[in-house]
Amino acid sequence: MTGRLRGLLPALLVAALALGACSSPAREPDARPPAGGAQTLPGPPPADLALRPPPATAPAAPSFTATLTDGTGVAAATLWADRPVVLLFVSSWCTTCADRQRALADLARRYRDRVVFVGVAGEDEPAALDGYLREHGVEHPVVIDGSMTVWRSYAMREPPGVVLISRGGRLLRGWPGGVDAATLDAQLRALALAP
Repeated sequence: MTGRLRGLLPALLVAALALGACSSPAREPDARPPAGGAQTLPGPPPADLALRPPPATAPAAPSFTATLTDGTGVAAATLWADRPVVLLFVSSWCTTCADRQRALADLARRYRDRVVFVGVAGEDEPAALDGYLREHGVEHPVVIDGSMTVWRSYAMREPPGVVLISRGGRLLRGWPGGVDAATLDAQLRALALAP
């Protein structure tokens, strides 16, 4: 019997080596949190934040709760409780969104403590959206609106779209079809931020 086992040993060794050579090394999962997750939510606003009051005729913004890219829940009322909010309606496949996203992401960084920028992604694949956000330098929160409920409540039909909301949740301005960063910057200063 030992002779027989000795005869099988080389064959087993060859089979083990062949199987090891065919298998690929285990891939490490991406340890980075998804772009647009809870780590991008703002801290407290600066003590000296000066804001313009919304016009008395400004309608209330539709409130919503949604989930960030990492699964964290967020409520719009919490976001606009102490500072203005800019909603950016985007999709990873939208070429106009891609053309404007880097400049809008830079604007969001510049106003990080004074204005909350929130991406609202609808009908997007998680991997494609994460790639889009990373490629365009997005460091603000992004909610997933797979059912398009938030999109419909703001009358958005297709990306891009931008909505400016005052502290306290009043609609100040909307841009179906989106807006460039320079125009949005001017409107933030004219409608929401006091000099």
